[in-house]
Amino acid sequence: MKTRDEALALDRSDPLAHLRSRFALDAQTIYLDGNSLGVPPVAAAARARAVIDDEWRGGLIRSWNGAGWFALPRRLGDKLAPLVGAAAGETVVTDTISINLFKLLSAALREADARDASRRVIVSERANFPTDLYIAQGLIEQLDRGYTLRLVDDPADLPAAIDDEAAVVMLTHVNYRTGHMHDMGALTQIAHRAGALALWDLAHSAGAVPVDLNGVNADFAVGCTYKYLNGGPGSPAFAWVPKRHQARLSQPLSGWWGHRAPFAMDPRYTPDDGIGRFLCGTQPIVSMALVESGLDVFLETDMHAVRRKSLALTDQFIALVESRCAGQALSLVTPRAHAQRGSHVSFEHRHGYEVMQALIARGVIGDYREPSVLRFGFTPLYTRFVDVWDAVETLRDILERQTWRAPEFAARHTVT
Repeated sequence: MKTRDEALALDRSDPLAHLRSRFALDAQTIYLDGNSLGVPPVAAAARARAVIDDEWRGGLIRSWNGAGWFALPRRLGDKLAPLVGAAAGETVVTDTISINLFKLLSAALREADARDASRRVIVSERANFPTDLYIAQGLIEQLDRGYTLRLVDDPADLPAAIDDEAAVVMLTHVNYRTGHMHDMGALTQIAHRAGALALWDLAHSAGAVPVDLNGVNADFAVGCTYKYLNGGPGSPAFAWVPKRHQARLSQPLSGWWGHRAPFAMDPRYTPDDGIGRFLCGTQPIVSMALVESGLDVFLETDMHAVRRKSLALTDQFIALVESRCAGQALSLVTPRAHAQRGSHVSFEHRHGYEVMQALIARGVIGDYREPSVLRFGFTPLYTRFVDVWDAVETLRDILERQTWRAPEFAARHTVT
Protein backbone atom coordinates (compact mmCIF):
# COMPACT_ATOMS: atom_id res chain seq x y z
CA MET A 1 0.00 0.00 0.00
CA LYS A 2 1.84 3.07 -1.28
CA THR A 3 -0.96 5.56 -1.89
CA ARG A 4 -4.24 6.57 -0.29
CA ASP A 5 -6.08 5.35 -3.39
CA GLU A 6 -4.63 1.88 -2.83
CA ALA A 7 -5.96 1.99 0.73
CA LEU A 8 -9.41 2.88 -0.55
CA ALA A 9 -9.23 0.01 -3.04
CA LEU A 10 -8.42 -2.42 -0.23
CA ASP A 11 -11.47 -1.17 1.66
CA ARG A 12 -13.69 -1.72 -1.38
CA SER A 13 -12.58 -5.36 -1.58
CA ASP A 14 -12.67 -5.99 2.18
CA PRO A 15 -15.13 -8.81 3.00
CA LEU A 16 -15.67 -7.32 6.48
CA ALA A 17 -16.30 -3.77 5.28
CA HIS A 18 -20.07 -4.02 5.79
CA LEU A 19 -19.61 -4.58 9.53
CA ARG A 20 -18.42 -1.01 10.03
CA SER A 21 -22.03 0.16 9.65
CA ARG A 22 -22.91 -1.83 12.77
CA PHE A 23 -21.00 0.69 14.89
CA ALA A 24 -21.72 4.28 15.91
CA LEU A 25 -18.56 5.91 14.59
CA ASP A 26 -17.81 9.60 14.26
CA ALA A 27 -16.88 10.10 10.61
CA GLN A 28 -14.24 12.66 11.57
CA THR A 29 -12.44 10.38 14.02
CA ILE A 30 -9.85 7.71 13.26
CA TYR A 31 -10.29 5.39 16.20
CA LEU A 32 -7.28 3.18 16.93
CA ASP A 33 -7.99 2.46 20.58
CA GLY A 34 -10.43 -0.44 20.40
CA ASN A 35 -7.82 -2.44 22.32
CA SER A 36 -8.66 -0.21 25.30
CA LEU A 37 -12.35 0.63 24.76
CA GLY A 38 -14.43 -0.56 21.83
CA VAL A 39 -16.80 1.60 19.80
CA PRO A 40 -20.50 1.32 20.70
CA PRO A 41 -22.53 -0.91 18.41
CA VAL A 42 -25.44 0.91 16.79
CA ALA A 43 -27.80 -1.58 18.46
CA ALA A 44 -26.54 -0.71 21.95
CA ALA A 45 -28.58 2.48 22.40
CA ALA A 46 -31.85 0.75 21.50
CA ARG A 47 -30.96 -2.18 23.74
CA ALA A 48 -30.28 0.17 26.67
CA ARG A 49 -33.62 1.89 26.13
CA ALA A 50 -35.41 -1.46 26.02
CA VAL A 51 -33.80 -2.62 29.25
CA ILE A 52 -34.61 0.62 31.06
CA ASP A 53 -38.02 1.45 29.59
CA ASP A 54 -39.54 -1.95 28.89
CA GLU A 55 -37.81 -4.41 31.20
CA TRP A 56 -37.00 -2.24 34.22
CA ARG A 57 -39.80 0.35 34.14
CA GLY A 58 -42.40 -1.93 32.58
CA GLY A 59 -41.52 -5.29 34.02
CA LEU A 60 -39.96 -4.15 37.28
CA ILE A 61 -38.88 -7.09 39.42
CA ARG A 62 -40.82 -9.47 37.18
CA SER A 63 -38.06 -9.08 34.58
CA TRP A 64 -35.70 -11.31 36.55
CA ASN A 65 -37.89 -14.08 35.18
CA GLY A 66 -39.85 -12.57 32.28
CA ALA A 67 -36.92 -10.80 30.59
CA GLY A 68 -34.40 -13.50 31.41
CA TRP A 69 -32.23 -11.35 33.65
CA PHE A 70 -31.33 -14.19 35.98
CA ALA A 71 -30.04 -16.37 33.14
CA LEU A 72 -28.11 -13.57 31.42
CA PRO A 73 -24.56 -14.31 32.77
CA ARG A 74 -24.66 -17.87 31.47
CA ARG A 75 -26.54 -17.11 28.26
CA LEU A 76 -24.00 -14.44 27.32
CA GLY A 77 -21.21 -16.80 28.33
CA ASP A 78 -22.49 -19.37 25.87
CA LYS A 79 -22.72 -16.74 23.13
CA LEU A 80 -19.14 -15.64 23.81
CA ALA A 81 -17.82 -19.19 24.07
CA PRO A 82 -17.17 -19.86 20.34
CA LEU A 83 -14.87 -16.82 20.18
CA VAL A 84 -12.48 -18.40 22.68
CA GLY A 85 -12.83 -22.10 21.90
CA ALA A 86 -15.09 -22.89 24.84
CA ALA A 87 -18.00 -25.30 25.06
CA ALA A 88 -21.49 -24.43 26.25
CA GLY A 89 -21.73 -24.27 30.02
CA GLU A 90 -18.09 -23.29 30.54
CA THR A 91 -18.19 -19.48 30.49
CA VAL A 92 -19.99 -16.85 32.52
CA VAL A 93 -20.06 -13.09 31.93
CA THR A 94 -19.70 -11.52 35.36
CA ASP A 95 -17.71 -9.17 37.59
CA THR A 96 -14.38 -7.67 36.48
CA ILE A 97 -11.18 -9.31 35.25
CA SER A 98 -9.56 -8.52 38.59
CA ILE A 99 -12.34 -10.19 40.59
CA ASN A 100 -12.51 -13.16 38.23
CA LEU A 101 -8.74 -13.56 38.38
CA PHE A 102 -8.89 -13.56 42.17
CA LYS A 103 -11.55 -16.26 42.07
CA LEU A 104 -9.80 -18.47 39.52
CA LEU A 105 -6.26 -18.06 40.83
CA SER A 106 -7.48 -18.95 44.29
CA ALA A 107 -9.31 -22.01 42.93
CA ALA A 108 -6.25 -23.00 40.89
CA LEU A 109 -3.91 -22.76 43.88
CA ARG A 110 -6.27 -24.86 45.97
CA GLU A 111 -6.46 -27.49 43.23
CA ALA A 112 -2.67 -27.48 42.78
CA ASP A 113 -2.21 -27.86 46.53
CA ALA A 114 -4.50 -30.89 46.56
CA ARG A 115 -2.38 -32.47 43.87
CA ASP A 116 1.03 -31.63 45.33
CA ALA A 117 1.34 -29.57 48.50
CA SER A 118 5.04 -28.88 47.87
CA ARG A 119 4.33 -26.54 44.97
CA ARG A 120 4.34 -22.90 46.08
CA VAL A 121 5.29 -20.84 42.98
CA ILE A 122 3.08 -18.76 40.68
CA VAL A 123 4.90 -18.12 37.40
CA SER A 124 4.20 -14.95 35.42
CA GLU A 125 5.91 -12.12 33.56
CA ARG A 126 7.15 -8.85 34.97
CA ALA A 127 5.58 -7.21 31.90
CA ASN A 128 2.17 -8.72 32.63
CA PHE A 129 -0.68 -6.26 33.12
CA PRO A 130 -0.15 -4.84 36.62
CA THR A 131 -3.56 -5.78 38.02
CA ASP A 132 -2.81 -9.46 37.39
CA LEU A 133 0.38 -9.18 39.41
CA TYR A 134 -1.34 -7.15 42.13
CA ILE A 135 -4.07 -9.78 42.50
CA ALA A 136 -1.44 -12.53 42.79
CA GLN A 137 0.53 -10.52 45.35
CA GLY A 138 -2.57 -9.82 47.42
CA LEU A 139 -3.69 -13.44 47.32
CA ILE A 140 -0.23 -14.64 48.37
CA GLU A 141 -0.33 -12.29 51.34
CA GLN A 142 -3.85 -13.30 52.29
CA LEU A 143 -3.22 -17.05 52.07
CA ASP A 144 0.03 -16.74 54.04
CA ARG A 145 1.11 -20.24 53.05
CA GLY A 146 4.53 -19.62 51.58
CA TYR A 147 3.55 -18.91 47.99
CA THR A 148 5.90 -16.78 45.89
CA LEU A 149 5.49 -14.98 42.57
CA ARG A 150 8.24 -15.79 40.08
CA LEU A 151 8.47 -13.09 37.39
CA VAL A 152 10.21 -13.66 34.06
CA ASP A 153 11.68 -10.76 32.12
CA ASP A 154 12.00 -12.42 28.71
CA PRO A 155 9.27 -14.64 27.21
CA ALA A 156 12.01 -16.97 25.98
CA ASP A 157 12.85 -17.74 29.62
CA LEU A 158 9.35 -18.96 30.50
CA PRO A 159 9.91 -22.68 29.78
CA ALA A 160 12.88 -22.79 32.17
CA ALA A 161 10.89 -20.93 34.84
CA ILE A 162 8.09 -23.52 34.79
CA ASP A 163 9.65 -26.22 36.94
CA ASP A 164 8.60 -28.71 39.61
CA GLU A 165 8.02 -25.86 42.08
CA ALA A 166 5.36 -24.25 39.90
CA ALA A 167 1.75 -24.54 41.02
CA VAL A 168 0.12 -22.18 38.51
CA VAL A 169 1.36 -20.46 35.35
CA MET A 170 -0.56 -17.16 35.05
CA LEU A 171 -0.01 -15.39 31.74
CA THR A 172 -1.69 -12.83 29.52
CA HIS A 173 -2.00 -14.23 26.01
CA VAL A 174 -1.32 -10.89 24.25
CA ASN A 175 0.82 -8.39 26.13
CA TYR A 176 -0.99 -5.12 26.77
CA ARG A 177 2.03 -2.93 26.04
CA THR A 178 3.96 -4.63 23.23
CA GLY A 179 1.30 -6.73 21.51
CA HIS A 180 3.51 -9.82 21.84
CA MET A 181 1.39 -12.99 21.64
CA HIS A 182 2.39 -16.19 23.43
CA ASP A 183 2.04 -19.66 21.96
CA MET A 184 -0.80 -20.67 24.26
CA GLY A 185 -0.73 -24.32 23.23
CA ALA A 186 3.01 -24.77 23.71
CA LEU A 187 3.14 -23.02 27.09
CA THR A 188 0.08 -24.87 28.38
CA GLN A 189 1.75 -28.17 27.46
CA ILE A 190 4.95 -27.09 29.20
CA ALA A 191 2.97 -26.20 32.32
CA HIS A 192 1.17 -29.54 32.32
CA ARG A 193 4.37 -31.53 31.76
CA ALA A 194 5.82 -29.76 34.79
CA GLY A 195 2.72 -30.60 36.83
CA ALA A 196 1.38 -27.03 36.95
CA LEU A 197 -1.97 -25.51 35.94
CA ALA A 198 -2.33 -22.86 33.21
CA LEU A 199 -4.43 -19.72 33.75
CA TRP A 200 -4.75 -17.32 30.80
CA ASP A 201 -5.82 -13.66 30.67
CA LEU A 202 -7.53 -12.99 27.33
CA ALA A 203 -8.04 -9.23 27.75
CA HIS A 204 -6.27 -8.46 24.46
CA SER A 205 -7.22 -11.72 22.73
CA ALA A 206 -10.98 -12.23 22.91
CA GLY A 207 -12.47 -10.85 19.71
CA ALA A 208 -9.04 -9.95 18.34
CA VAL A 209 -7.25 -13.25 17.63
CA PRO A 210 -8.46 -16.85 17.34
CA VAL A 211 -8.34 -18.63 20.70
CA ASP A 212 -9.00 -22.33 21.32
CA LEU A 213 -9.02 -22.88 25.08
CA ASN A 214 -10.32 -26.44 24.91
CA GLY A 215 -8.14 -27.25 21.94
CA VAL A 216 -4.96 -26.41 23.87
CA ASN A 217 -6.32 -28.01 27.07
CA ALA A 218 -6.01 -24.82 29.12
CA ASP A 219 -7.18 -24.91 32.72
CA PHE A 220 -8.68 -21.46 33.39
CA ALA A 221 -9.17 -18.14 31.62
CA VAL A 222 -10.48 -14.65 32.25
CA GLY A 223 -11.13 -11.82 29.81
CA CYS A 224 -12.96 -8.55 29.35
CA THR A 225 -15.81 -7.50 27.08
CA TYR A 226 -15.20 -3.76 26.73
CA LYS A 227 -12.24 -3.91 24.33
CA TYR A 228 -12.56 -5.89 21.11
CA LEU A 229 -15.99 -7.24 22.12
CA ASN A 230 -17.43 -3.71 22.31
CA GLY A 231 -19.52 -4.23 25.44
CA GLY A 232 -19.19 -0.69 26.78
CA PRO A 233 -17.02 1.09 29.37
CA GLY A 234 -16.53 -1.15 32.40
CA SER A 235 -18.82 -3.83 31.02
CA PRO A 236 -18.66 -7.16 32.89
CA ALA A 237 -15.77 -9.49 32.21
CA PHE A 238 -15.90 -13.25 31.77
CA ALA A 239 -14.54 -16.35 33.46
CA TRP A 240 -13.92 -19.71 31.79
CA VAL A 241 -13.52 -23.05 33.54
CA PRO A 242 -13.67 -26.28 31.49
CA LYS A 243 -16.17 -28.91 32.50
CA ARG A 244 -13.42 -31.29 33.56
CA HIS A 245 -12.54 -28.96 36.44
CA GLN A 246 -15.88 -27.50 37.48
CA ALA A 247 -17.29 -30.07 39.91
CA ARG A 248 -14.33 -30.18 42.31
CA LEU A 249 -13.26 -26.54 42.35
CA SER A 250 -14.25 -23.99 44.95
CA GLN A 251 -13.75 -20.25 44.75
CA PRO A 252 -13.43 -17.84 47.68
CA LEU A 253 -16.26 -15.44 46.82
CA SER A 254 -19.11 -17.77 47.65
CA GLY A 255 -21.95 -15.34 47.07
CA TRP A 256 -25.58 -16.28 46.66
CA TRP A 257 -25.56 -16.23 42.85
CA GLY A 258 -23.06 -19.07 42.94
CA HIS A 259 -25.35 -21.17 45.13
CA ARG A 260 -27.03 -24.23 43.66
CA ALA A 261 -30.46 -22.88 44.68
CA PRO A 262 -30.08 -19.21 45.64
CA PHE A 263 -33.75 -18.59 46.32
CA ALA A 264 -33.96 -21.49 48.73
CA MET A 265 -32.30 -19.03 51.12
CA ASP A 266 -30.46 -21.87 52.82
CA PRO A 267 -27.98 -20.51 55.41
CA ARG A 268 -25.49 -23.19 54.30
CA TYR A 269 -23.58 -22.61 51.08
CA THR A 270 -23.85 -25.31 48.43
CA PRO A 271 -22.12 -24.40 45.17
CA ASP A 272 -23.78 -24.70 41.78
CA ASP A 273 -23.01 -27.93 39.94
CA GLY A 274 -21.38 -26.19 36.98
CA ILE A 275 -19.95 -22.90 35.80
CA GLY A 276 -22.51 -21.05 37.92
CA ARG A 277 -20.37 -21.63 41.02
CA PHE A 278 -18.02 -18.94 39.71
CA LEU A 279 -20.70 -16.28 40.01
CA CYS A 280 -20.86 -14.24 43.20
CA GLY A 281 -23.43 -11.47 43.75
CA THR A 282 -26.34 -9.83 41.95
CA GLN A 283 -25.42 -8.90 38.39
CA PRO A 284 -25.38 -5.39 36.79
CA ILE A 285 -28.11 -6.08 34.28
CA VAL A 286 -28.13 -2.78 32.35
CA SER A 287 -24.42 -2.91 31.50
CA MET A 288 -24.49 -6.69 31.05
CA ALA A 289 -27.32 -6.46 28.54
CA LEU A 290 -25.22 -4.19 26.30
CA VAL A 291 -22.54 -6.88 26.00
CA GLU A 292 -24.88 -8.82 23.74
CA SER A 293 -24.99 -6.00 21.20
CA GLY A 294 -21.26 -6.37 20.67
CA LEU A 295 -21.29 -10.16 20.61
CA ASP A 296 -24.05 -10.23 18.02
CA VAL A 297 -21.81 -8.53 15.43
CA PHE A 298 -19.44 -11.51 15.58
CA LEU A 299 -22.28 -13.75 14.44
CA GLU A 300 -21.85 -12.16 11.00
CA THR A 301 -18.25 -13.31 10.60
CA ASP A 302 -15.70 -15.68 12.15
CA MET A 303 -12.44 -15.21 14.02
CA HIS A 304 -10.29 -16.44 11.15
CA ALA A 305 -11.63 -13.70 8.87
CA VAL A 306 -11.12 -11.18 11.67
CA ARG A 307 -7.54 -12.38 12.13
CA ARG A 308 -6.71 -12.14 8.42
CA LYS A 309 -7.80 -8.52 8.33
CA SER A 310 -6.07 -7.75 11.62
CA LEU A 311 -2.75 -8.97 10.27
CA ALA A 312 -3.22 -7.05 7.02
CA LEU A 313 -4.02 -3.83 8.91
CA THR A 314 -1.09 -4.15 11.29
CA ASP A 315 1.31 -5.16 8.51
CA GLN A 316 0.36 -2.06 6.54
CA PHE A 317 0.60 0.20 9.58
CA ILE A 318 4.09 -1.01 10.50
CA ALA A 319 5.31 -0.70 6.92
CA LEU A 320 3.89 2.81 6.47
CA VAL A 321 5.22 4.14 9.77
CA GLU A 322 8.69 2.81 9.04
CA SER A 323 8.73 4.20 5.51
CA ARG A 324 6.86 7.50 5.82
CA CYS A 325 8.09 8.40 9.32
CA ALA A 326 11.67 7.27 8.80
CA GLY A 327 14.22 9.20 10.83
CA GLN A 328 11.66 10.34 13.42
CA ALA A 329 13.07 8.32 16.35
CA LEU A 330 10.24 5.79 16.40
CA SER A 331 11.15 2.27 17.51
CA LEU A 332 8.86 -0.70 16.90
CA VAL A 333 8.29 -2.82 20.03
CA THR A 334 5.63 -5.14 18.58
CA PRO A 335 6.79 -8.43 17.03
CA ARG A 336 6.82 -8.57 13.24
CA ALA A 337 6.12 -12.30 13.14
CA HIS A 338 2.41 -13.01 12.71
CA ALA A 339 2.46 -15.89 15.18
CA GLN A 340 3.75 -13.53 17.88
CA ARG A 341 1.55 -10.49 17.21
CA GLY A 342 -1.86 -9.57 18.59
CA SER A 343 -4.05 -6.86 17.09
CA HIS A 344 -2.31 -3.72 18.30
CA VAL A 345 0.99 -2.13 17.33
CA SER A 346 3.26 -0.17 19.65
CA PHE A 347 6.08 2.22 18.86
CA GLU A 348 8.39 3.85 21.36
CA HIS A 349 9.22 7.55 21.12
CA ARG A 350 11.05 9.58 23.73
CA HIS A 351 8.14 12.01 23.84
CA GLY A 352 5.46 9.38 23.27
CA TYR A 353 2.93 10.97 25.60
CA GLU A 354 3.10 14.37 23.90
CA VAL A 355 2.99 12.82 20.42
CA MET A 356 -0.12 10.83 21.32
CA GLN A 357 -1.86 13.91 22.72
CA ALA A 358 -1.08 15.75 19.49
CA LEU A 359 -2.54 12.85 17.50
CA ILE A 360 -5.71 12.83 19.59
CA ALA A 361 -6.09 16.58 19.06
CA ARG A 362 -6.03 15.86 15.32
CA GLY A 363 -8.73 13.16 15.59
CA VAL A 364 -6.44 10.11 15.56
CA ILE A 365 -7.19 8.34 18.83
CA GLY A 366 -4.73 5.81 20.16
CA ASP A 367 -3.31 5.68 23.67
CA TYR A 368 -0.09 5.87 25.63
CA ARG A 369 1.55 3.40 27.98
CA GLU A 370 4.63 3.87 30.13
CA PRO A 371 7.40 4.02 29.33
CA SER A 372 7.27 6.07 26.11
CA VAL A 373 4.92 3.75 24.20
CA LEU A 374 2.47 4.92 21.53
CA ARG A 375 -0.15 2.19 21.26
CA PHE A 376 -2.46 1.74 18.25
CA GLY A 377 -5.26 -0.82 18.26
CA PHE A 378 -6.79 -2.27 15.09
CA THR A 379 -10.32 -3.62 15.37
CA PRO A 380 -11.12 -5.39 12.07
CA LEU A 381 -14.87 -5.05 12.56
CA TYR A 382 -14.67 -1.30 11.96
CA THR A 383 -11.07 -0.19 11.23
CA ARG A 384 -10.45 0.60 7.55
CA PHE A 385 -7.26 0.56 5.49
CA VAL A 386 -7.78 4.23 4.73
CA ASP A 387 -7.76 4.85 8.48
CA VAL A 388 -4.30 3.31 8.57
CA TRP A 389 -3.09 5.57 5.77
CA ASP A 390 -4.57 8.76 7.25
CA ALA A 391 -3.32 7.95 10.75
CA VAL A 392 0.25 7.51 9.53
CA GLU A 393 0.08 10.72 7.48
CA THR A 394 -1.11 12.61 10.55
CA LEU A 395 1.67 11.08 12.64
CA ARG A 396 4.24 12.03 10.00
CA ASP A 397 3.01 15.61 9.90
CA ILE A 398 3.09 15.95 13.70
CA LEU A 399 6.63 14.57 13.90
CA GLU A 400 8.02 16.54 10.98
CA ARG A 401 6.52 19.84 12.11
CA GLN A 402 7.13 19.00 15.78
CA THR A 403 3.69 20.24 16.73
CA TRP A 404 3.78 17.81 19.66
CA ARG A 405 6.01 20.36 21.42
CA ALA A 406 3.03 22.63 22.14
CA PRO A 407 2.78 23.03 25.95
CA GLU A 408 -0.79 21.74 26.16
CA PHE A 409 0.32 18.31 24.95
CA ALA A 410 2.64 17.87 27.92
CA ALA A 411 -0.17 18.22 30.49
CA ARG A 412 -0.69 14.77 31.99
CA HIS A 413 -4.22 13.45 32.20
CA THR A 414 -5.26 10.99 34.90
CA VAL A 415 -6.09 8.35 32.27
CA THR A 416 -3.51 7.94 29.52
